[in-house]
Amino acid sequence: MSIETQILKGLLEGCLLKIIEKEEIYGYKAVERLNEIGFDVNEATVYPILTRLTNKGILRVEKRPSPYGPDRKYYFITDLGEESLQEFDTTWQHIQSVVNKVMDGGQG
Repeated sequence: MSIETQILKGLLEGCLLKIIEKEEIYGYKAVERLNEIGFDVNEATVYPILTRLTNKGILRVEKRPSPYGPDRKYYFITDLGEESLQEFDTTWQHIQSVVNKVMDGGQG
């Protein structure tokens, strides 16, 4: 597994939460959005994360009819999910700042 893959997997959960916060979305559409942004992911990567976040109460699911077959599961962020997203954002801002300092030669 490449270092890029390892880093992106760590960030994927927070990015998914942000995407879901902005719009009600079903699983495959979330995969498409992530790929449009620049993640190289597939359903096998994203669906287990959606399931885990749902089981933790960070997301809720609503089934809706699909014009193309079985009902789709639409994901929505919960209040707990909003808290998790805020924590992710705070942590990300800190990590980004520290890494940038290191990459800029340790200058603050």
